[in-house]
Amino acid sequence: MDVIGVIIAGIIIGVLGKLVAPGDKDNTPIWLTILCGIGGVLIGWYVYAAFGGGATSGVDWVRWIVAIIVAAVLVVIASTLTGRNKVKVH
Repeated sequence: MDVIGVIIAGIIIGVLGKLVAPGDKDNTPIWLTILCGIGGVLIGWYVYAAFGGGATSGVDWVRWIVAIIVAAVLVVIASTLTGRNKVKVH
């Protein structure tokens, strides 16, 4: 995948990762979400390949799911490190 493709996939995966991340991540800026998405795509594909995933003739859904999970973890980490992760106390 070329650089433009990774950026576009990173934007989509970052938003999806933010949606599935636990907790309130609404305060995370969009640029940080996009960076987490790009990281999710790159790291997720590497993890997928490391566990035996290979090229398929169609859409490889498992690879994309792994990328979304990695992006969600990165969003949680980024939100926590930037102090934007709000804990709601009842």
